[in-house]
Amino acid sequence: MTTRREFLKSALAVSATAGSLDVAARETHRAPPTGVGLLYDATLCVGCKACVAACKAANGNPPEFSTADPLWDTPLDTSGYTFNLIKVYRHGTMETKDAEQNGYAFMKTSCMHCADPSCVSACPVSAMTKDPVTGIVAYNPDQCIGCRYCVFACPFGIPKYQYDSPTGRIGKCELCRHRHKDGYYSACAEVCPTGATLFGKTTDLLAEAKRRLALKPGTVTTFPRGRLGEAAIPGVQWRPEPDQRYEGVVGNYVQHVYGEHEYGGTQVLKLSGVPFEKVGMPKLPPYSSAATSETIQHTLYGGLIMPIAVLGLLTWRAKRAVKPEEGDDA
Repeated sequence: MTTRREFLKSALAVSATAGSLDVAARETHRAPPTGVGLLYDATLCVGCKACVAACKAANGNPPEFSTADPLWDTPLDTSGYTFNLIKVYRHGTMETKDAEQNGYAFMKTSCMHCADPSCVSACPVSAMTKDPVTGIVAYNPDQCIGCRYCVFACPFGIPKYQYDSPTGRIGKCELCRHRHKDGYYSACAEVCPTGATLFGKTTDLLAEAKRRLALKPGTVTTFPRGRLGEAAIPGVQWRPEPDQRYEGVVGNYVQHVYGEHEYGGTQVLKLSGVPFEKVGMPKLPPYSSAATSETIQHTLYGGLIMPIAVLGLLTWRAKRAVKPEEGDDA
């Protein structure tokens, strides 16, 4: 009779054998050159939360309250019905905006639309997809089976499960792609009064971010609002709008564009006057974990290597566990 200890030792041996295969991670996917996204500049944000309200209205989501009173801090985090949120960093006396010491700062929380998204990689039924032209990470509820692998895979903690949904539905920002056919872009950028949230082609947004980093702190300049450039998408004709500008003071930026390299790059870029780890943005490597996990999975399961090895182990153990009947040949 095979003991539990013997079975586990054999299983570990099979795993070790499979794990010893030479696995070289694939290259991290890059965002399409025509991809669109957002640039969020925390130094321009005034915390009005117009973007939060606009996101709710554009997606037909109800208001949510997660504190005792409907104060500024509610809801406390994104959820299956709150796709976009402004959070605040606080320190000491909070006398100075965008100061790490005795200051406060805002930070936008929403889907980063990764160049190589883990949610897409983890989804077993392709309910999560990345558009090859716009780069938008989209969700199809008709495909979703409610496994929540995307929830666990995302390093930013963005996809959220709607636990009250009888069909198992995920909620997340999709850059208002449902509005594009009518000529409207992301609602959060459309309503932002200072241009703290800006919609556009990701390459144009990156150039604008670097332009701002090169400016002298304290000087007065104009910032674009709403939509930056053409942000061309095949088949989409944006509604005409006046050239929108906001005159403001250049912030004392952290000299880094968050999202340019993090996790292989994201199509939502961020600027801040306070270190990003202090305002809730995770420190991530310049490559996506999907590149490694997919390679391991495809190596182990390609050609049914792992299933055959496990099945062989189980068959061998089962045969050893069978006792011959009296009178049978041993």
